[in-house]
Amino acid sequence: MNAPVTIRIQQEDFDTAREIAALSRGRTDIGAVVTFSGICRGPEGGDEIASLTLEHYPGMAEAEIKRHADEALARWPLQGLTVIHRFGRVTPGQNIVLVVTASKHRQAAFEAAQFLMDYLKTSAPFWKQQEGAEGKGWVEAKTHDEDAAARWTK
Repeated sequence: MNAPVTIRIQQEDFDTAREIAALSRGRTDIGAVVTFSGICRGPEGGDEIASLTLEHYPGMAEAEIKRHADEALARWPLQGLTVIHRFGRVTPGQNIVLVVTASKHRQAAFEAAQFLMDYLKTSAPFWKQQEGAEGKGWVEAKTHDEDAAARWTK
């Protein structure tokens, strides 16, 4: 059986529990499901974040995520995976991204989820504009995210 892969880039919110159920329903070959949910933060560094506006390059974003999903499937014995990334305006407390990985054993599910999130944070074709009391500005890449992604190339 080929591992099911779901990749969606959407403006509307998603339901994490529904996505886990969709991936694992009726499956007896899954022993571990790992999820990562990225949520828009509120206050940070004294600046109140009113919203994030996420932009992407349609078509390219899906293809790039699929390329990395395929790499995760090649590296780890996964039974399936889901990646959902939102675009548009999100406010504090709202979902931004979801990664769900399923495997027979937890280590593969954990590592694949980390790999996919490290990629999404550093290389996926998404751009974030933060709006707050200080105005609007593009969110810059963070060194610690680049360092986390670099471990997968070793």
